[in-house]
Amino acid sequence: MSQERLTISTSDGSFTAYVARPAAAKAPAVVVIQEIFGVNAVMREVSDRLAAAGYLAVCPDLFWRIEPNVDITDKSEAEWKKAFSLMQAFDVDLGMKDIQATIDAIRIDPGCSGKVGAVGFCLGGRLAYLAATRTDVDASVGYYGVTIENYLDEAKAIRKPLMLHIAGQDKFVPQAAQDQITEALQPLSHVKLYLYPDRDHAFARPGGDHFHPADAAMADARTLDFFKANLA
Repeated sequence: MSQERLTISTSDGSFTAYVARPAAAKAPAVVVIQEIFGVNAVMREVSDRLAAAGYLAVCPDLFWRIEPNVDITDKSEAEWKKAFSLMQAFDVDLGMKDIQATIDAIRIDPGCSGKVGAVGFCLGGRLAYLAATRTDVDASVGYYGVTIENYLDEAKAIRKPLMLHIAGQDKFVPQAAQDQITEALQPLSHVKLYLYPDRDHAFARPGGDHFHPADAAMADARTLDFFKANLA
């Protein structure tokens, strides 16, 4: 496995992405979509784990229009305050354009097999859902995505496989929102929903207050099985 930085150009400017390459000469790619803390150590670790599992992982800097190279943690009040301010300033529509640009760039990378998936967490979980509705990604996975209920009118546009991991005790996704998501998406044959009833938001973030190793491992195993089935 090797790590590098990739520059992705758009009509609005350029941004960077962290890339973790697997040992194989060619492999399916996975776009790793950040939480509100930027392309930080947690997102780089997710990318590295995907590369170790045989995927070409790329994690784009989606906050570049606000502040390039954000790399903060969840360990201080000041960092939380900054993270929420970045999320509030973030333009979802422009972010989705950047995700499509990342998909386009990595799909033609010499190390890519041509198949591209996406996986996102928190804010990235919402964007992973929107990747299924707005981009040509081949398969998408969202972990505890926030405010997905506000975008359910787009569900009719989902054509490729989508998986969502939902934390039953998520303080950022109340029960009413979970019910709306389930009602709208569960009937769709190409969507898989997994509920973790006793888990809180970010249960799969190592080192986080709500990290639950067993359920995080279960969710990650389901994700890898999903990618294996849909990115081959």
